[in-house]
Amino acid sequence: MNYKTIFLCSLMGVLLIKEANCLHKRCIRCRSRGELGSCGDPFPFNVTEPEVEMGIHVVACPSGWCGKSFEGNIGAFKNDDYGAATERMCLQRPPSDYEERCAYTMWGHRKVYMCFCNGDLCNSAFKFSTIPSTILITILVVVYNFYHS
Repeated sequence: MNYKTIFLCSLMGVLLIKEANCLHKRCIRCRSRGELGSCGDPFPFNVTEPEVEMGIHVVACPSGWCGKSFEGNIGAFKNDDYGAATERMCLQRPPSDYEERCAYTMWGHRKVYMCFCNGDLCNSAFKFSTIPSTILITILVVVYNFYHS
């Protein structure tokens, strides 16, 4: 067995383990009112360490769809945020069109602004795009073949 075969088998094994871990999707679950709560935007915590703040929970989400809702609005005076609340949760089922978006919707007999997203801990903060694993594999194989051929 040559080194090229060992390298490619190891690389595929690591990527398969990574993909298996991504099958279990999680969401942030919390709720807070006003600017003083810990659940608002911008989300001030590292999602890998949610235990540092009371009321912030990382929960398994079988549907894979997370949500973030903004209830209430800023009153007539700019500092009047008594009715404003932010809630992050796991959705029991995805939107009917399976589209990630933000829009006004009815939730619990109230009109709220809600964002839907699909992915692991996607309701914790803004998404940063990552390099798909197939492109990463291709780049690594090309670099490896270039230096070891």
